[in-house]
Amino acid sequence: MISTLILIGALALIAVGMPVAFAIGIAGSAYFLLPSVFLPDSTAAQRIVAASQSFPLLSVPLFILLGNLMNSSGITPRLVSLATTVAGWMRGGLAQSTLILSALMGGVSGSAVADAAMQSRILGEPMVAKGYHRGFTAAVLSIGGLITATLPPSLGLILYGYLGEVSIGRLFIAGVVPGVLLTVVLMVATWGISYRRGYQPENDRLPTLREVWVAFKGSFWAILFPVWLLVGIRFGFFTPSEAGGFAVAYALFIGFVVYRELTVSALLDALIRSVRDIGMIMLIILFSGAFGYVITFERVPQSIAEFSLTAITNPTVLLFVICGFLLVLGMLIEATVLVMLLTPILVPVVTAAGIDPVHFGLIMMTLVTFGGMTPPVGVSMFTVCGILRCSYKEYSLEMIPLAAAVLLLVVLMILFPQIVLFLPAWLM
Repeated sequence: MISTLILIGALALIAVGMPVAFAIGIAGSAYFLLPSVFLPDSTAAQRIVAASQSFPLLSVPLFILLGNLMNSSGITPRLVSLATTVAGWMRGGLAQSTLILSALMGGVSGSAVADAAMQSRILGEPMVAKGYHRGFTAAVLSIGGLITATLPPSLGLILYGYLGEVSIGRLFIAGVVPGVLLTVVLMVATWGISYRRGYQPENDRLPTLREVWVAFKGSFWAILFPVWLLVGIRFGFFTPSEAGGFAVAYALFIGFVVYRELTVSALLDALIRSVRDIGMIMLIILFSGAFGYVITFERVPQSIAEFSLTAITNPTVLLFVICGFLLVLGMLIEATVLVMLLTPILVPVVTAAGIDPVHFGLIMMTLVTFGGMTPPVGVSMFTVCGILRCSYKEYSLEMIPLAAAVLLLVVLMILFPQIVLFLPAWLM
């Protein structure tokens, strides 16, 4: 009951025009001032500070800086050129290209928020300039970052495998097919929206093999960039956060030495824009720490989990019910927190019910990450809307067809587990 009132309070403050970070911070902190709460008032400040003490979170500012540097160093235009050559013949060619680019770059940071921020800084304004609705642009770029939740290396899958004692290698292999299918369903949904609205292709015909090869050669160093990151992370040369530092250094080297398009003034401009973006985004994330703590302290996730797991015995129905409240909780709590909180609870239960933990892990990560892209307090939503200066109402309306495509794929993954499991079973 108290958690519901706290949520209503945050939504009311947002509705009257208060900045999102302060609305969430005030609502979450107010909980500790209630007479019935025995926790000291200082807990609110401690939880806000604790939200910043996350090593994986360091990847967010690094990849925001990377996104700004890529625009100035010559990497982004070449990747965009390749993606446009491959997908530009479709309806809504530039929007389709962003999804291809998300697939190419999806595993670089391992973080959906970091990828969404990077893509928004790189491609957001060019899409708006081409005539795409700002809300649609924000929705495509935000939900396109969901590919990161399945394609390796995914921070969430690593954490899930560690906490649930599930093979991380199997999780990585299992994530390839859902990641590809997610790209396909989002491209189909984008095509439908583009056809209805008259968004035109970037190219008037299919590309020839020669054109694809020329675009690939022109973007070779840019293509090599995510390959090095993926190899480095997969073989343990650096963590995803350290990969962010390497990525920034690589972008500087390519921009100054290889392409010679990055100047000192452009570098300073990228740093200034990054500081502004990082300040806005991190403030929301930090204040979300107190709000998320209230939800967990009130045992909302555990209560929902205990009720669902004791009342239902059919494995498929049980999986649908669990997925339903994972989606709802993902809208309220950051994905990493949910994974850390619920994985030790849910993995033994779904295993006992006859559900493969690898199958469940891919579904869980897709849903909790997707929740962060939806109202009312999705971190990815706030990030993209803040960068593109898009209203949350516009974003929420424009994301509906894309959200339907994602949920349809999740339903298929639940009903047909082999979509997830056939590749690891074949290779391992």
